[in-house]
Amino acid sequence: MSYLKGLKDCFNILILIFSFLLLTIILFFITSHKIFIFLSFVLIIKLIFVLHFFRNPDREIVQGDNLILSPADGKVISITDEFEPLYLKDKAHRIVIFMNIFNVHRNRIPVDGEIDYLKYYKGKFLAAFKKNVEEANERMLIGIKSKRFKILFKQIAGLIARRIVCNLKIGDKVKAGEIFGMIRFGSALIIYIPLKFKLKIIEGEKVKAGLTVLASL
Repeated sequence: MSYLKGLKDCFNILILIFSFLLLTIILFFITSHKIFIFLSFVLIIKLIFVLHFFRNPDREIVQGDNLILSPADGKVISITDEFEPLYLKDKAHRIVIFMNIFNVHRNRIPVDGEIDYLKYYKGKFLAAFKKNVEEANERMLIGIKSKRFKILFKQIAGLIARRIVCNLKIGDKVKAGEIFGMIRFGSALIIYIPLKFKLKIIEGEKVKAGLTVLASL
């Protein structure tokens, strides 16, 4: 079911791969050249990879007041306390989640609230686990205003990820766990959480969007 739900987001890619696959099969029967068997095998692997990458599994979103949920699947590679100057304009917990190409790449809203800040930056496509990607790489910044606090998180493109998808606009009312976008083919997400929250995760921990509680009051 998770693969069927993701089809609409990769339909054009699948059609392109399938067209090339069909062409290589036809050419094999015409020429009997073994290179077309190899090419067909490569295209089948790509077809499976795309279906796996765009999967959209059903999830029972964690419920509760004053919880901040993970906005992405992946591995927590850094937790620090740093000043956030653009939206929070205060010191905050900074959590970096690295998503490899095998993680579910659907990004989810971490907390109930209203979209209060959006800013897109063009940039480079350095490996998403490097330290300077937050300022160097292509990125989308998203600020949410809740009843009692604000948070900021950033979708960051990586070495392979070359497209950020964010289906949000200023003023949108959002619910924790809602899917709002994705970053295609490996990337990172950074979230800034007010210091008054108690962190529930540690560095090296694997997290899942909408299921893992990052912090609570």
